Amino acid sequence: MLQIDDRYYDRQKFEQLVAENADKAGLEANACYAVCFSDTAGWLALFFAIRNIGASVFPIHPATPHAAARRLAVAAGCHALYFNSLEAETLSTEIEPASQGQLLQMSSGTTGAPKCIARGWAEIDAEVASYVTTFRQPEEMTPVIACPTTHSYGLICGILVAHKRGRTPVVVDAGNPKYLLRTLRDIKRPLLYSSPAVLHTLARLMPEGEKLHAAMTSGTVLPEPWFARIRAHTTHLFQQYGCSETGCIAVNPNVTDAADMGFVLPHHSVACSNNAVAPSEVIVSGPNGEVATRDLGYFRPDGMLVFVSRLDDTINVSGLNVYPREVEDVVMSMPAVTDAVAFRKADTLAGERVGLLFSASERLDGPTVRQWCAQNLASHQLPMEIVQVDAIPRQANGKISRREVAAQHAAGQFTASAAEVAA
Repeated sequence: MLQIDDRYYDRQKFEQLVAENADKAGLEANACYAVCFSDTAGWLALFFAIRNIGASVFPIHPATPHAAARRLAVAAGCHALYFNSLEAETLSTEIEPASQGQLLQMSSGTTGAPKCIARGWAEIDAEVASYVTTFRQPEEMTPVIACPTTHSYGLICGILVAHKRGRTPVVVDAGNPKYLLRTLRDIKRPLLYSSPAVLHTLARLMPEGEKLHAAMTSGTVLPEPWFARIRAHTTHLFQQYGCSETGCIAVNPNVTDAADMGFVLPHHSVACSNNAVAPSEVIVSGPNGEVATRDLGYFRPDGMLVFVSRLDDTINVSGLNVYPREVEDVVMSMPAVTDAVAFRKADTLAGERVGLLFSASERLDGPTVRQWCAQNLASHQLPMEIVQVDAIPRQANGKISRREVAAQHAAGQFTASAAEVAA
């Protein structure tokens, strides 16, 4: 039914835990509850208890401090907050209950202020059924969830899909990659759900010749150097694409190019360009109307959805588009560079120019990095400023918010340990 690190819960034991949590929490149907638990078993038991009675739940990442969790819960319109306790903290008695139970989640905020997204349980059930029916390759694999179960990736595609398939998911703390690798070695045909950063770390730790049985990547397009390393150390590499408003949109059952998001799941209708030279915004139609994803992409003749860039991340240099991933892939192919992010910078002459933040295993000066870029990029793609940092700031789900990086850079929050380079 469920395994969390070394703790195993069969169906009877877990259902008992769910019932106990429901009783202690004093749940009411149609209410909306925010939950922030550091104990994964306690959180998941309370999640299923809330769902079972048709109430609504707003998961909050377990590392969130109480004050921040309370603010999030209030902003989401929750009636009460469970913060590492089954004793509810009442937030409001005046909120009108939802007509149906919902899963509430905050969008990632990679292109703007995070917003609360509500999806009904029937909509989530339809997503799970479509996912399981269409994506058949993992039917005999054991899902290993090494990502937050408060996020739809780990919760829906990891745990709920596993239960729909009749598999027992294994939830593992991704903070210790060596422990995660040992766990994967002990499981027959494991399928790892994790972030690109974790997959890359595992690939670097694995000895030559060793491979993960299967891995799923999601959330952000793998940089080309990362993709090559992960692909070489993975027998079955899958990728899924989606957004907070719609859930999973497409799944790729055999990833041979990092930009290939996958084939659209049958419960969705997606409109997008069929021309690689002129990509367009990916628009998803569903029961709640149209959702503009703010992603640029196109369909290949075989139906594969290909990602090009975030619309909000595209940098316009004197009327020429620069897609950050193209710059990042070039920089990360440079020896010693471990991570990179290209972002938009205002420029009085060109309107916008490229800024670059990178990390490396050794000190690299700005002119050296710029010379490497000049050999592999067009002049309008070249970074105007290049700054080396200890680590690229990533969100809990492994994504990078280029908007936040640009704002932090403008505020002087990054210490330049490599010379900044003016264009």
